[in-house]
Amino acid sequence: MAGEEKKCDECPEGHVMRDGRCVLPEVTFAAFVMSMNTSALFHLGELADPATGEKMVDLVLAKHAIDTLAMIEQKTVGNLEKDEKDLLAEIIYDLKMRYIKAEA
Repeated sequence: MAGEEKKCDECPEGHVMRDGRCVLPEVTFAAFVMSMNTSALFHLGELADPATGEKMVDLVLAKHAIDTLAMIEQKTVGNLEKDEKDLLAEIIYDLKMRYIKAEA
């Protein structure tokens, strides 16, 4: 896609240096799961907004992210590598426990 790569000495947040250019990191299953994890943690108030430094809690959006990961887990049965399956299961468990705690 045009405009996604540019010459730079330092890359903007979320980009990595590859062959002297700033690009988005490779899309992997683990990166997708970690992105959803970050989203859920943000909505649980575990991570601060990078722009404001404030922590906000939105349990509806947190639950949506957790439910999305659970759906991915169900839809990918038999299609994941062991490490991918383990990562997904551990993150879902951790997020569910955090959600229960936040809900209380």
